[in-house]
Amino acid sequence: MPRWLERAKGRLRDFAHADTRQRPRIGLALGGGFARGAAHLGVLRLLEQNKIPIDCIAGTSAGAMIGVSYASGRSTEQIERQSAASRFRDFGQWKLSKMGLATNDRIDSYLRHYLGVTSFAELKFPMTIAATDLETGDAVYFREGPLGPPLRASCAYPGMFCPVEYQGRMLVDGFLAAAVPVAAAQEMGADVVIAVFLDSDSGQRPNGVVDILSRSFAILQKHADLEWRSAASVIIAPNVRQIAWDEFEKTPLLVEAGEKAANAALPKIRGAIEIASKVKRGRQSPNRMGPIRE
Repeated sequence: MPRWLERAKGRLRDFAHADTRQRPRIGLALGGGFARGAAHLGVLRLLEQNKIPIDCIAGTSAGAMIGVSYASGRSTEQIERQSAASRFRDFGQWKLSKMGLATNDRIDSYLRHYLGVTSFAELKFPMTIAATDLETGDAVYFREGPLGPPLRASCAYPGMFCPVEYQGRMLVDGFLAAAVPVAAAQEMGADVVIAVFLDSDSGQRPNGVVDILSRSFAILQKHADLEWRSAASVIIAPNVRQIAWDEFEKTPLLVEAGEKAANAALPKIRGAIEIASKVKRGRQSPNRMGPIRE
């Protein structure tokens, strides 16, 4: 992209978000959860209804998919309809190999056909996709370039989907290193980070290989030191444990669960914004005592 065009886009973005100079910058950090990711739509809808602006989104796995869909300009209603009509075959293809049970190459065509976007530059506001470097164990954040490879990597659930090789790395699902990418939202300049966590531990007896994988990783997360919890301004945890990983047809119930949880967290969200507003005003106000002179 020519540098003049990049500068022009930056000025346009600054104009569109000019009010962030007077108010805190608000970011969403969305965790993964396969079909349960539809609960993020309920959170987004509740925030819209209460006039709480979102300046940036960081997403892992299903959270990245919902984040990209929303940042593409689609309404929550449009995304909900598409989510309810989606099935595993729209994203993945069973293809047994030594690296996994399936591939998720179809995500590339999903982006083109249903969202009409293929690169970060086409999104309406800043978006970060989180993945995990399988060799180093580090979180890897993508904010520019094509959307397909980072999104496929972020959704490459270990053992189920084959890893994605991109930019010299072997990448898998972001939940391993960034279950809820709060740090990524902070790196984008968010003063207030609203984190949405989708608990996948149903507590029920697994009845298949995918259930076993999901339950195993849920147990690991439960016992891990989750730094994102202490870094988030507010944590929203919709009650979605009773929904299976592939029950896309239950999207309305998931959206409802997201709205309900977000509504319960609304006082905390407004409180966090008010505190951040005071801090921001304090930084912007001049020194009333005047400059110190020697």
